[in-house]
Amino acid sequence: MSATEPRTSEPPTGSWDDVRDLPPSAKLVAKVLEYNDTLTQSQLAEETLLPPRTVRYALNRLEEENVVHSRFSFSDARKRLYTLTVE
Repeated sequence: MSATEPRTSEPPTGSWDDVRDLPPSAKLVAKVLEYNDTLTQSQLAEETLLPPRTVRYALNRLEEENVVHSRFSFSDARKRLYTLTVE
């Protein structure tokens, strides 16, 4: 981070327009996160009925577009929690 960049604790946010051109699996994962707030990858796979590999790909695409934020789980550091960050 350079001296000219402002420091913020908020993750960058995207918009639903950023999701529009993504694959259907990414759109489904985004919608499930919209209704469930914060979920792990395995919970997303259960909710969407998608294979874990597809959920992982969808999450990567959503993170590239800054519409999903991930953080480590405090209860189990091996897991990540995903939250939708759409304005």
